[in-house]
Amino acid sequence: MKIAVAGATGNIGKLTVAALEKQGHEVVGISRSLGVDLATGEGLDAALTGVEAVIDVTNIPIFEEEAVVKAFNATTGNLLAAGQRAGVRHHVLLSITGTQRVKGNPHYAGKREQERLVSSGPVPWTIVPAAQFHDFAEMVAGWTEQDGVATIAPALVQPIAQEDVADILAEVAVGEPQGYHVDIAGPDKQDLVDMARRSYQARGRDITLVPSWESVFGPDMAGNVMLPGDNARIAPTSFDDWLARQS
Repeated sequence: MKIAVAGATGNIGKLTVAALEKQGHEVVGISRSLGVDLATGEGLDAALTGVEAVIDVTNIPIFEEEAVVKAFNATTGNLLAAGQRAGVRHHVLLSITGTQRVKGNPHYAGKREQERLVSSGPVPWTIVPAAQFHDFAEMVAGWTEQDGVATIAPALVQPIAQEDVADILAEVAVGEPQGYHVDIAGPDKQDLVDMARRSYQARGRDITLVPSWESVFGPDMAGNVMLPGDNARIAPTSFDDWLARQS
């Protein structure tokens, strides 16, 4: 089966490409570095020739809501339009658990725009909402780290391994469109502060973490809003398993 991966050169994109190729599929990588510009649509029609399914794992590192929504609108709109022209039968979007519950985060607003476009678009679709990845806490702490001190929200998450996400996306793409897929998550709930502390320790780094809802994430992300639903699909790799591999 010929499958395109949008965002193929990113971390999750590379793993998704590898998972598909392991299954014997022909994979078309879509990214600016590969000569395809989702923002303008340049190169998309040629890239999607003969493609049966598209997996969109793109990420846009913009932290202002209006700008990130506009950017996702352009890239997703171009990808869907090109997919319709090419006769793509299945568009798979990787999204985030809780996008409809968290209203104050710019990135979640962008993912909601993606979901809106895909769910009302011209290509049969599946949206796969994933919990945060295992390296999420360390990444978030890194955004604010200065002189060995980082501020991080004490959010509750149920993180998932990127490899498990890639395997699930590859499985979903070759099947029939499902609409909204159940949430996918790892086996254990974790506190973001403790995750960051343990991640830094695994890499031999000493850092002071300051729990606060007045930094990158606000109180709209407190409680259970970032956790998967009761019917979630639970992937096998725990945070402890992943952490052991880091050290």
